[in-house]
Amino acid sequence: MKALITGASSGLGKDMAMILSKKGYDIIAVARNKANMEKAFSNIKNCIIIPMDLTIPKNCFKLYNMVKDEDIEIVINNAGFGEFGFFNKTNLKREIDMINLNIKAVHILTKLFLKDMIKKDRGYILNVGSIGSFYPSPFYSSYFASKSYVLNLDLAIYEELKKLKSNVYIGTFCPGTINTNFHKNANVKGKVFGANSYKASIYAIEKMFAKKPIIINGFAKFVPFIVSILPKVVMLKLAYFSQVLKR
Repeated sequence: MKALITGASSGLGKDMAMILSKKGYDIIAVARNKANMEKAFSNIKNCIIIPMDLTIPKNCFKLYNMVKDEDIEIVINNAGFGEFGFFNKTNLKREIDMINLNIKAVHILTKLFLKDMIKKDRGYILNVGSIGSFYPSPFYSSYFASKSYVLNLDLAIYEELKKLKSNVYIGTFCPGTINTNFHKNANVKGKVFGANSYKASIYAIEKMFAKKPIIINGFAKFVPFIVSILPKVVMLKLAYFSQVLKR
């Protein structure tokens, strides 16, 4: 049994790899930071480390071609990052890289591995979205928009797989705030408190094996309902005030 995890050098990606390794899966860990992965997985047997920058779309095809014959059962598209700030002031180059990673890489890898899984009629694809997949937010405008793409793509594919009577699973993990380096890397200045990454990863993997199409941890489970009943203008104001505290 083999599992491929992107963004595996830290946070959710690293924790999911560790959890799946304990469940008996051989791990294929992918991220830009080779040193972090070597340190994180030094005690794991049967772990292949692939240092690769997936913000470059052609590398997604390169990665697939490197591992397509490995009979991978699980693909977790976790790699991604955010950019915090007023849209007119955030860095365009960084946002384009974010779109390439959060959207294009997820799209390409999902499509390539899904086609193989459908032929075998087995496999799991878990794409990491965000609780921000459900609504727009000032200061995280591009990031939330990118994660909305992931959720809507996955739900459409989920329904298609049902119509095909396929045993292949696709789902989206939409976590609330997690205690990782995500917000620091997104240029958030204020303190951010979140859930434990390892516990959130355990929950996500349990629900993946239960084939839940949308996975939300902790109190964030109530967010989709709140979003559905509030007028969008009210939700936008709430989102603004929740994010402005991070400046």
